[in-house]
Amino acid sequence: MADRIASDHPSVETIRSTCTETATGVKLTVPADDRDAFPTDEVVRIVLDGEELFAHVERALTGDDLAIPGVYETPDSARDPSGATDRLTAWTDDHDVPAGGSVLIDVVEPEFLYGLRAPGETAYYDAREPPSDSLSEIAKDLEDQ
Repeated sequence: MADRIASDHPSVETIRSTCTETATGVKLTVPADDRDAFPTDEVVRIVLDGEELFAHVERALTGDDLAIPGVYETPDSARDPSGATDRLTAWTDDHDVPAGGSVLIDVVEPEFLYGLRAPGETAYYDAREPPSDSLSEIAKDLEDQ
């Protein structure tokens, strides 16, 4: 069984992002100063209220910021969200996060597992090791077929 870790644990880095309204919902903008905590142009696991989902971390259109344009049920949906349901918009509504408001991103396992929470909330995550590179490459190859 995986260890449970709280968002206020010393091993968890927390980054403040900004919720920005888009034509189709919302996205999270990560400041350039914190971009090293995320893999760019990769799909990562995102925990929303205890449920593990997926997001594609992208470079912002301008500047050095990063963007998380949505959170989806599968890695494929995160890569190509057309027709998929973005869970980020509903989550920000449920947690009363307004456009321009902050969302805290907890770095549970760098480049692999992140958690979202509203300021003032505490979250608990199942901490575990990411798959080895060889296993993740095999899985990615299978997804691409």
